[in-house]
Amino acid sequence: MKKTGVLNRDLAALIASLGHGDSIVIGDAGLPVPNGVQCIDLAVTHGVPRFADVLTAVLSEMVVETAVAADEAKPEIRQIWANLAPTYTSHDDFKALSATAKAVIRTGETTPYCNILLRSGVNF
Repeated sequence: MKKTGVLNRDLAALIASLGHGDSIVIGDAGLPVPNGVQCIDLAVTHGVPRFADVLTAVLSEMVVETAVAADEAKPEIRQIWANLAPTYTSHDDFKALSATAKAVIRTGETTPYCNILLRSGVNF
């Protein structure tokens, strides 16, 4: 058993498999997962796990080059990922962009538009 870091085996394997330029989406409970895109469903019930907790865990192990979020995200949601300085696009364009992701990680978050796409960077 892993001692630290992401313990969910599917999520840990996804992060370990990322190459430069690969992207993943961390989404709320209602974000549609495009056909053909892997879904790692962590949702247990409304609000569990929270988006912020999953994002924090992923960021502890992933090198992020860029991030994208929806324009419709409310200011309080934007504070969750403020340190990532994402670019913003319409929610419809965000959903289309999620079709290019290697996987969508579904959380139990029920705050609308609480979704972010993370593009992998390199640590050298």
